[in-house]
Amino acid sequence: MSRYYYYLVLVNMFANIITSVPVILFQNRKDGAIISMILAMIVGLICITFFTKFFNSFPGKTLPDMLKQTMPKWFTVIFTFVLVIVWFVAGLITLITYTILLIRFLTPETSLVMGTITILLFVTFGCFMKADKVLYTIEIIFIITMPLIIFIFVKAYLDEHIEWLYIKVAFTHINTFPQIIPFAAVLFLFLGVMNLIIFNQFFTVKQTFGWKQISALTLIGSGVLFTTYFIPVGFQGFENIDTMMYPWISTADSMRMRYGVIERVVFIFLLFYLAFSVISLLIHWHVTIELLKSVFNFNKLKVRGIQVIPFIIITIFSLITIIAVQFINELNLYFFTSYFFVSLLFLVPCLMLVLWIIKRRFKQHDKKES
Repeated sequence: MSRYYYYLVLVNMFANIITSVPVILFQNRKDGAIISMILAMIVGLICITFFTKFFNSFPGKTLPDMLKQTMPKWFTVIFTFVLVIVWFVAGLITLITYTILLIRFLTPETSLVMGTITILLFVTFGCFMKADKVLYTIEIIFIITMPLIIFIFVKAYLDEHIEWLYIKVAFTHINTFPQIIPFAAVLFLFLGVMNLIIFNQFFTVKQTFGWKQISALTLIGSGVLFTTYFIPVGFQGFENIDTMMYPWISTADSMRMRYGVIERVVFIFLLFYLAFSVISLLIHWHVTIELLKSVFNFNKLKVRGIQVIPFIIITIFSLITIIAVQFINELNLYFFTSYFFVSLLFLVPCLMLVLWIIKRRFKQHDKKES
């Protein structure tokens, strides 16, 4: 598979390590968090295989293109708008989460609105770039940040302050029945592959996807999950970790680089995860814009040769985000994100069913032509 395919999958995995996912897991640490992680990883890998093989069968085609060719217009419009809402909300959650983190830990004197506007200025421009340029941007940021994030993870495993006894205690709850919310939260980590509904236009040549690729994603996914859940437990303990709103921030702040230019690891961790949040948000909202383009003709409304619809969309996105960030606090965000994750348990099977129908109709069309 192309390296850009892995960027789409891995960015979604790593960007959500310090969001609501670990908080949800720690809230359910005695109620099936571990078995939920295992089951969600299995289902997530099945989803990755399904979506990858489907879009690999139609190189260069996006979902909106295939919907127009195989589905009634009314269904195409309604289903596309549902996807627009889902991808917009996914980006909105990322933006609000990292705006709150940025202001709380790095720039406490900045207002929420100003912090939001600052991030919006960077992201909204990138949303209207072509898919290849978005992927090139992702690659640059990924290559710069990923080695340092891996370094921090390795340092966490080797740190003298990590207590492996706490991790063993956490493992004793592996036989508890799984719960739906932690299952849905972990499953979301594996759904970066769904961005192929738009980014598949970049992959114009059929890719190789077999057991080697699945094994690599399994290894990376299990490593990310183990690190997400057990490393904070090793530093913060098992009993009271559910009281922390940002367990990974506290964990990063427990580590020191004695001979580094910056001694406190948390500042490096936050800055580089801010970069990951920006590209995660860029991916989600780029997909949102492209889905809207498939419904609305951006060339219809012009003033002096300039497209007006993109500016209207940017304004609407910005207003919704600025209003939301003023009314959603950390606790509300936790519950809102939990409901969003659970809603994906209904959306993903529906999307898979639609893709299955599309594939059948293409096969029927090919048989008629032959």
